[in-house]
Amino acid sequence: MTPFASLFVPAELQAAVSGRSWLVAMLDAERALANAGALAGVIPAHEASAIAAACAVDGYDWEQLLQEGRRVGNPAEPLVQALVARVGEETARWAHLGATSQDIMDTAAMLVARRALGLVLDELSRVTHACATLARSYRDTPMAGRTLLQQAVPTTFGLKAAGWLVAVLDARARLAQLREGGLAAQLGGAVGTLAALGEHGPEIARLYARELDLAEATLPWHTNRVRIAELGAALDIAAGVLAKIGLDLALLAQTEVAEVREGGEGGGSSAMPQKRNAVGAVSTRACAELERAYASVLTGALVQEHERAAGAWQAEWEALSGALAYAGGAAAALAGALEGLEVDEARMRANLDITGGQVVAERLALLLAERLGRTAARALVRDASLRASETGRSLAEELAGLDTGLTSEEVEAALEPTTYLGSAGALVDRALARYDAEREDEE
Repeated sequence: MTPFASLFVPAELQAAVSGRSWLVAMLDAERALANAGALAGVIPAHEASAIAAACAVDGYDWEQLLQEGRRVGNPAEPLVQALVARVGEETARWAHLGATSQDIMDTAAMLVARRALGLVLDELSRVTHACATLARSYRDTPMAGRTLLQQAVPTTFGLKAAGWLVAVLDARARLAQLREGGLAAQLGGAVGTLAALGEHGPEIARLYARELDLAEATLPWHTNRVRIAELGAALDIAAGVLAKIGLDLALLAQTEVAEVREGGEGGGSSAMPQKRNAVGAVSTRACAELERAYASVLTGALVQEHERAAGAWQAEWEALSGALAYAGGAAAALAGALEGLEVDEARMRANLDITGGQVVAERLALLLAERLGRTAARALVRDASLRASETGRSLAEELAGLDTGLTSEEVEAALEPTTYLGSAGALVDRALARYDAEREDEE
C-alpha cells in the first residue's frame, strides 16, 4: 500500500490486499492446480502432495519475486521458478502444469478479492446499522429538505437517514452478489485452449475451480475483463454512495447549519482551536476519490489485445488492491462518523423557521389554487415570498390584507412546517422493514 494508506484504510483490510496476501493466493492457485491434476489422474498423487507441501508461503520472498518479475512483467513467472527449484527435478515437470502466468495471477486476484470483499461488506453492514438506528431514532424529527443547497420543503431527519440506508443496501447487495457468484477461477494455458492438458483440460479446469471454491468460468477469460470491470464498478458505486452521505454530513455540520456534528474528540485543527471538523466525512470522501481512480483502471482495462493484454492486464493488480482497500476505508470512516453522530433537533427546528414560513410556500400555493386557480395562486405566493425575502418580514405578514380567501388563522396553520411532512414516516418504515428483512435473511 501507499505511504498514506494507514491514514484511511483499516489495518485488517490493508493486510487483505497486501503483497503477502497476493503471494498466499498465488500459491493456493498452484496447489489447487496440482491437486486438480491428481484428481483427474494426470499428475501422480505423491507428486501433487510434494507440490502442495512446497507451496508454504514462508518459503518465498514477495519483494524478491517482484524484483525478479520486472524482467517478465509479472511475479508469477519467478514464483514458478522458485517453486520448481523447491520441488526438485523429478517433480518439476508436474508443477504449474498446463497453466500460464495469467492463470495464476487472475485466480489470485479472485482469491484476494473474496477475502477483502468480506471485510468491505462487514464495514458496509456497520454503515447500514448506523443509518437504520438514526432512521428509527429520528423518524419524526422535522428538518428542512434542501434542493440545490437551498431550503425546499420540510422533511424528517429519519427520512434522510432512511434514504442513506437504502442506497447503501443497494450497493452492498451488488457487492455481495459478486462475491457469491462473480469470482471465477482462471485456467486457459497459453492462449485459452488448455492445449498442454490435452483432453483432460476441461475436467482439470472444473476440479481446479472446485478446489478453490470459485465459480467455473464458461471459457478462459484472459481478455474478457467483464468480471474485473464489474467488480471495479460495484466498488465505485459503493464508494460513491458513501461519499454522498459524507458530503451530506459535512454540509449539515457547517457552522451556519449546525444540525449534526461528529462525536468524539477528533476533528481538530493545528491552527484554530475552535474547529471541530467533520473528519469522518472528509476521510470518506477522500477514500472515494482514490477508489474512483483505481476503479477507472479496472473498467478501462476492458479494451485488450487479442488473447493477451499488453499492459492493461498488468495494471489491474495494483488497481484492484487499491479499489478494495479504499472502498473499505470509505465505509469504515463513514461508519465511525455515523455511529457517534450528534443530532441537534432544536437547531433543525430553528432552521425550519429562518425563512419565515417560505419553506412551506408550496402548501399554501396548493390551498390557494382551490380558490384562485393554480396560476394566480402561484403568482400571489411567489410575489409575497420575494417581498418577504427583501423586507425580512414573514410570509404570513406579507399575505396579510391580501384577498386570499383564507383567514389569518388558516394561513398560520398552513405555514406550520412540522405539519407538512407528507408520508415521511411511512417511507421510513418501508426502508426499515427492508433492512430488518435482509438482516433476518443473513442470519
